[in-house]
Amino acid sequence: MLELVEAIAKSLVDDPEAVEVKEIEDNQTIIIELRVAPGDMGKVIGKQGRIAKALRTVVKAAAMKGNMKVVVEIVQ
Repeated sequence: MLELVEAIAKSLVDDPEAVEVKEIEDNQTIIIELRVAPGDMGKVIGKQGRIAKALRTVVKAAAMKGNMKVVVEIVQ
């Protein structure tokens, strides 16, 4: 899951070196924190949050295959 989020984020931003993805396990939920350069924040979120929503949908679909609950958080 971590690699999926990282690959998608790196393809969206201008500065792929600044992409950081961290996985935190909490009971039955996996939280994936995504950090990007401040200038790339808009590219990851998208207009009205459409790209962020699409990213979360893809991750959720991949997580269903493994019977897991995954939450993607975009942090500054």
